[in-house]
Amino acid sequence: MSRVRKSAVAGYFYPANPDELREDIELFLNNSKPQVNVNNIFGVISPHAGYLYSGSTAAYSYNIIRDQDIKTVVIISPSHREYFAGNCIYDGDAYETPLGKIPLNKLMIEKLIENRKYIFKGITGHGAEHAIEVQLPFLQTVLKQFEIVPIVMGDQNKLFISELSSKLAEVIDDKTIIVASSDLSHYHAKLKAHELDSIVERRIIDFEYEQLREDLEGGACEACGGGPIVAMMQTAAMLNKKKSVILHRSDSGDTSGDNNEVVGYLSAVIYGD
Repeated sequence: MSRVRKSAVAGYFYPANPDELREDIELFLNNSKPQVNVNNIFGVISPHAGYLYSGSTAAYSYNIIRDQDIKTVVIISPSHREYFAGNCIYDGDAYETPLGKIPLNKLMIEKLIENRKYIFKGITGHGAEHAIEVQLPFLQTVLKQFEIVPIVMGDQNKLFISELSSKLAEVIDDKTIIVASSDLSHYHAKLKAHELDSIVERRIIDFEYEQLREDLEGGACEACGGGPIVAMMQTAAMLNKKKSVILHRSDSGDTSGDNNEVVGYLSAVIYGD
């Protein structure tokens, strides 16, 4: 019997009706065209709020990988609801959205957990977590047949980031990309949010992932998926893929009109020569 992680936020973060969902995603993609062309894509950063607020920004990342020859997508997500030490990979067969089931790359998962204390299989962190799930309908729209490795990072400290990065660098191939799922600052006035989010943006542009981690730990900036971003960039650096482009940045006030307490969003691509 297959074990499938069912949709937890369909009808809340994005439409539950498949036709409406496809229509919304295509509209986002049509209206969010990157102004750059890059090759040798290693990964993308994409926000994970409700599509009404962050869908247009997320679409920039997914346009950049549309129709690429990608066989596996490693998605690294923060844990919003459960605290635990390390990185938990879903111990099942597939994730499901209204657009269908996506199988897991079990061979890669077994390689990732081999001889690792803080990379393990389970369901911890996956049950109600939205930060992986909201990426999936976009992936199902822009790619053909592919598998996923869904990872929830329970604690975003240096040890767990480094262990995940070093192991990812060992096992991923040129048909694999990484998606780092993250929003930026939360519930500041628009000007303050811009100041905080500009720091994250600058660290990504300059490929200063260690400084980004230190800034996040010290409160100089905010990103709920900062650990996943750092893990992806650190993995890329190990494989000598150290180029980055910010594709788009926005905040929730751009949609809601309420600029008193906004959430920041960013899309970016990491690539090599």
